[in-house]
Amino acid sequence: MVSVSLRPTAPSSDVVIRAIRTSDALDEDTVPFDALGFRQEAGQTLVTSSPAGTKAPVTVFVAVDDEASDEDLRRAVAAGLRAAPPVRHAVVEFGALEPHQLTAVAEGAVLTAYRFDRYRGAEAREKAAQKPQLSEVSIVASEARKSEAKSAVERGVAVAEAVCQARDWVNTPPGDLRPADFAAQIEAAAAKGVTVAVWDEKRLAKEKCGGILSVGRGSEAPPRLVTLTYSPSKATKHLALVGKGITFDSGGLSLKPGASMQTMKCDMGGAAAIVAAVNAIATLGLPIRVTAYACLAENMPSGTATRPGDVITMRNGKTVEVLNTDAEGRMVLGDGLSLATEAEPDHIVDVATLTGAALTALGQRTAAILGSDEYFEERVFAASREAGEDMWRLPITDEVVSALKSSQIADLRQISSKPYGGTLFAAAFLREFTGDVSWAHLDIAGPAFNDGGAYDYTPNGGTGAGVRTLVQIASTLA
Repeated sequence: MVSVSLRPTAPSSDVVIRAIRTSDALDEDTVPFDALGFRQEAGQTLVTSSPAGTKAPVTVFVAVDDEASDEDLRRAVAAGLRAAPPVRHAVVEFGALEPHQLTAVAEGAVLTAYRFDRYRGAEAREKAAQKPQLSEVSIVASEARKSEAKSAVERGVAVAEAVCQARDWVNTPPGDLRPADFAAQIEAAAAKGVTVAVWDEKRLAKEKCGGILSVGRGSEAPPRLVTLTYSPSKATKHLALVGKGITFDSGGLSLKPGASMQTMKCDMGGAAAIVAAVNAIATLGLPIRVTAYACLAENMPSGTATRPGDVITMRNGKTVEVLNTDAEGRMVLGDGLSLATEAEPDHIVDVATLTGAALTALGQRTAAILGSDEYFEERVFAASREAGEDMWRLPITDEVVSALKSSQIADLRQISSKPYGGTLFAAAFLREFTGDVSWAHLDIAGPAFNDGGAYDYTPNGGTGAGVRTLVQIASTLA
């Protein structure tokens, strides 16, 4: 993990990332910007030998809008670091920054420096070792309000490191992160102040968690439910988080096509997000009580697997007619949401790579927000914007609610009879398990995994989607 520090003046380094505002007058005598094609368009970079007096051989200039948002600053840091040659130590000079801007810069640096190379062979590791790997970033900031600035950078690092933890889990091959393995890793990674309890398949049966058990029935690796609790003494609000943790999704007996399984190690991205967020909230010492439920199962086909046509009794007593075993996420979340509701929190947020329909509606980089409380949904949306994560609100309509309750033999249908509005139907299903508690659902099926090239501070593979928004929600409520 890259080390990030705050410095009053620029130390000697391998490269300087320097911001130029789009309205700044350029000193052509120092650097021939015009001749080098630098037009001061936001996001544009210029790599050049450093001007005299700079304590680094290379400078990367990054154009930044005068009214740059925090997200603009994250992306500007990323642009500068990606444009720089391979280095070990980079200095970021973005001028006078407010604390929230320092937080964004620190986040951008840590998220851009992320690497996942533990499965590379010896030859690849040796080749990589021959190139400098970024290990230190110094952010230059004024001595004024030093303690406030230091806290702002520490917050950015804590949140970004939590995102990177979630990325690591999503990127881990599914054979190495089966439900019991994931539960053990969650226990090992728990931050100070976070307590962890794990329910195995016997306890799940005793607690009548039929949804989780039904999904895990086809696998030789039994399911788990992991509960994380953070209860600071000054907390006045209680936030519950629920995460879908399907460590591999074959589709069960409703088997996916082979190509569709290739990225299904990411189907536990929701559970990774809530666990990482709780750890970040505890590390930051936010005065809010948080209880998180990571619902872990492996969805596999076998002679013991749940069949289309089966009826499952969920934790809250409602019965569900299973019609497609590839719609398994809502089954595990139903039990998790029931448990969260029983704890009587002020709000519940669940996070899940739930529906392909969310990608159809919003694309690969935008998550969907749905829920039972319009005011809270707006707060979640505002938190996502503050955190720099693209999300958009969608409705739960009367049409999908009617379809949900159209089963002839059970309380609820698991999937709609029509191939439309899949994201809305899934959210309507989940709402049946939230009682009267204020609840929001984040469908991160699109942004949880990037199967294209890296961009901005987002790498190929697991992205850690949802973590920053959850921490921001907790901060706002606290």
